[in-house]
Formats: sequence, C-alpha cells, structure tokens
Amino acid sequence: MRYMPKHILLVEPDYYSPFPPIGLLKLASYHKQEGNSVELITGCRPPTKRPDLIYVTSLFTWTWKPVWAAIKYYKRLFPKVAIWLGGIYASVDPEHAALSGADHIFQGVFHETEDLIPDYSLKPDWDGSIVFSSRGCNRNCGFCAVPKIEGKLNACKSSIKEFVWPTHSRIFFFDNNFLWNPHKHEIFAELRELNKTVDFNQGLDARLIDNDLAENLSMLPLNKAASVRLAYDLKEQKNSVEKAIRLLNENGIPKRKIFVYTLFNYHDTPEEFLERVINILNWGAICYPMRYEPLKAKEKNRYISSNWTRGQVEAVQKARRVIGFRGIFPPYRALIDKFERAGNFDEAFELRKPKEEGGIL
Repeated sequence: MRYMPKHILLVEPDYYSPFPPIGLLKLASYHKQEGNSVELITGCRPPTKRPDLIYVTSLFTWTWKPVWAAIKYYKRLFPKVAIWLGGIYASVDPEHAALSGADHIFQGVFHETEDLIPDYSLKPDWDGSIVFSSRGCNRNCGFCAVPKIEGKLNACKSSIKEFVWPTHSRIFFFDNNFLWNPHKHEIFAELRELNKTVDFNQGLDARLIDNDLAENLSMLPLNKAASVRLAYDLKEQKNSVEKAIRLLNENGIPKRKIFVYTLFNYHDTPEEFLERVINILNWGAICYPMRYEPLKAKEKNRYISSNWTRGQVEAVQKARRVIGFRGIFPPYRALIDKFERAGNFDEAFELRKPKEEGGIL
C-alpha cells in the first residue's frame, strides 16, 4: 500500500522564550525524513493547510495557560486531529497537563529524534546551534526537574560536529552537566576547530572544574557576555565554587565574565543567602540571584519558603533592579561594603532614598 505523506503542525504556545523550540525543530527533521511536510506556528493562528497531526510543546509549569489556549484553539479548528503535548510542563506535571484537552501527553525525551540535527530552516533568523552532547545529570538536586525528565547521565556523544548548522556563528550547549560527559575532551578539540562562539547555557558544575578543564575552557571562543556560568546553590559548595573561580581566572578567564547563579527562597535562610552573595562578590565574580520555584508551580513568583518572608524575597528582587545591573550584582566595592557593613539580611537589602551626592545604597 502506497504511503500517503502527512502534514504535521508544530505549535509553540504564545509565551516568551529566548530560544527556538528545539524539540519541535527535531520533530520537524524526523517527519521530513518520513516524507511528511511540516509547518511551525507560534501562538494561535490558522495553518496553511489542514494538519494530520499536531504537536504542542511546553515550557515551565507556570506557562500552562498559553499551552492550554493553544490546544483549545487547534482542537476547535481540527476536532478530529490528534494533539500531542510534550515538553517540560507535560513531563513534570502530566496529571495537570492531561486536563488541557490534548489527546496524548508525552513525558521525557523523544529518543527517535536525539541523533537528528534540528530543522533550523523553520527559524531562518536564528543564529545558534543548540546541542545536547549528553542528557541527564548524576546529581539529584531537589529543586531541579532534570532527574524527573532525563534521569541520570546518558546519551553521551563523542562528537557534536554534525549537530552544528553550517551558517550559525554560535553553539549553545544545553547539557545539564556537560563536564560529566566522558568525551568532553574530544568535544573541546572539535570546538577549537570549529571556532564558533561557545555558550554553555545551562552552566558548568563548579565541583568538577580542575586546572585541566579550566585550561581547556580558556582556549575556547566563549560567549563574551558571560564566559562561564556556575552555581552556588548551597553553602556546602563554597570551597568548590571559590576554587573554580580561581582556576578559571588563573587560566585567563576574567572574574567578571564568570556568572554565579545563586539560589534563594529554597531551604536556605536569608542570612545564609547573604553570606553566599558576599562570598561571590569578594571572589570578584558576578552574582545572579535565582528565585526558587516549586517544580509544579502554576504561577510564577508566588511561592515563599518557610524560612523567608514575602517582604524579604521581594527585597532581593527589588535590589536586583535598583542596586544591581540587569538583574545581577556586580563585584562593585560600594556594593560589597554595603553588604558587609550590614548587621543582618534586612539591613543589607534595605534601600534608602537617593542622596544629593548620588548613591542609593
């Protein structure tokens, strides 16, 4: 019996994301190999032709409303066409996602597409190849969705060349713990050869950085805005983060190009968070406060940990805007002095009215 090509509709709901929907672009490559036509749409608008199958992706759980809106819209247009819902929200909270009206909920990674390069022709204005040289992570952090979605480290690749779009000038690694890939040195060699801007977007595990890795990282054409991203989520990581910053700097990476994500509103206390902030700034790196959200949160910026008050959480958010710079705390001497002079968290994050001679610290 002759195979009849299908038209596949790929839908990215109307939420903000700085990156293209990589899962949908991989599905596009997969279906094109099968002889099908594909169409990518953002939000809710009619496709060019009736689809035979619809895929809807999703981001964090608090973006569920535009996801549901997209499913409702396309189910109304094509009531007899099956809709598959996948992505982070669908994987983290499949029970809630099942109420969306989708016919099928897909959890985790679609392994049939893992070895395919995404079809970037559907996003011609995008300049950046998004690469997974591995999946999963051997850590088991309670605040992270990776163990639930991808599991332990797996699917490690020794080469990423074939996943780089020829015209792209940048390479984004979406590995959740790139440094655990046993083939990382082969990949470092490829990156030096490709000579495209490299961005380890998900961050690097400070606990795994030694002098050899720091040297290898320094030889790459790293993203100039934030050459390396680390995380200082728990006070127990202090020595590892301090050592990583020192080794990276000794190998030529400026401290002010090292961003350190700093989790707060989790199991920490405000005083312990302040201590980590002061540590990072004294080490000369950039502090990037990251507000904790429960994995199944349906509204963003609502959760308050039992160790924090709403006023304290909002004080951090406001300080990022007022005494920070684009949401970060740079290692400015005046900012360090303000935090160190304070007797406690509340005093450190108290914002006074501007003085005539300038300054709002």
